[in-house]
Amino acid sequence: MATQEEHRFTVLFEPAEEGGYVVTCPALPGLVTEGDSLEEAREMARDAIRGYLESLRKDGLPIPQDKKLPLDPVKDEIRVALEPV
Repeated sequence: MATQEEHRFTVLFEPAEEGGYVVTCPALPGLVTEGDSLEEAREMARDAIRGYLESLRKDGLPIPQDKKLPLDPVKDEIRVALEPV
């Protein structure tokens, strides 16, 4: 019987305006999921990551390494002005 591979990835949980959390994974571009509670968001993230990795494997692509983030990411507001059209 084959042993399962285990992969670990850093995920970000961002509170959503309508409630719940939006989850992204810096090491897996385009992966976005959400959950109504932190617990549900974690489970949705597990499912989304599993599907993402299975898709990579099916396409013969390598599974990326986790991207470690600084312990305290910087949060800032950027103002951008556009010329009138």
